[in-house]
Amino acid sequence: MSVASQRERAAAYWVTLPPNVRGALWLLLSATCFTAMAVLAKTLGDRLDSLQLAFFRMFIALLVIVPFLIRGGMASIKTHYPLLQIARGVVGSTAMMCGFYALVHLPLADALAYNFTKALFVVPLAYFILKEPAGPRRIGAVLIGFVGVLVMLRPTVEIDPAALVALAGALCVAMATIFVKIVVKDAPVTLMFYTGVVGTVVAGIPAAFVWITPTWNEMGLLVLMGVFAAGAHNCFIRGYREGDASAIVPFDYSRLVFAAIAGFLIFGDVPDWLTIAGAVIIVATTLYIARREAVEAKARRAAAQDIS
Repeated sequence: MSVASQRERAAAYWVTLPPNVRGALWLLLSATCFTAMAVLAKTLGDRLDSLQLAFFRMFIALLVIVPFLIRGGMASIKTHYPLLQIARGVVGSTAMMCGFYALVHLPLADALAYNFTKALFVVPLAYFILKEPAGPRRIGAVLIGFVGVLVMLRPTVEIDPAALVALAGALCVAMATIFVKIVVKDAPVTLMFYTGVVGTVVAGIPAAFVWITPTWNEMGLLVLMGVFAAGAHNCFIRGYREGDASAIVPFDYSRLVFAAIAGFLIFGDVPDWLTIAGAVIIVATTLYIARREAVEAKARRAAAQDIS
């Protein structure tokens, strides 16, 4: 059987799968790519500064979208919100720098667990900035989630500064999410363009002060890291495009499991019971918030259809 016929059979079989199954598989593939990116970042961080890693991540992401920019022409970079796009790029690049610092200086599972707290920050930010209502159940979930954060931080002992940087990164991710909800008239490629350009500049300035010229081997790993990052983002988008968010959102948390396994096998990281307990609380509460938002969004769409 030829390669072309095998590809056609695989494509035909893929279409027969239920949408939620396809969405879940895309999210699992996204988690795999993200874990590979995190492993490469932590490995490269032994010699290269995390600011350099963030710079290369932003720069390679910008290169990835160049073909789409060429295809779309000047319309791809036209924005209705120039100042907000710049602000979003600054916040997004700050989140990236914090995230890479956390990946380099914390166990992988810890860095990922803190990253998931972005959902806890989105709720109060959306309430104060977007005036989105927050019911008592969602507020309760946020408060319980931050209890999980305190468990992981161990406030009775010396707090790891890298953990605070990770939380700052999660807050920046949440802020960038709010910006996405505001700049609704701009196309996705426009958002990616401004994130890439502004992020490359913002990350490049501090990276210049700690610059270490990568070896050819490190350069190859940096490119591979960027490819895995772009792949993770692409698969993530495809997953939520294929499946119902309320059904497939748990599969996004497979990143934490994959990161824990990779951290143990490659770096010898063994999480203690406080880390596990805190991570479980964070995941459970953010999963609840995500499912509530998905269900409420579905109800709003149904109500809008009934009115029309």
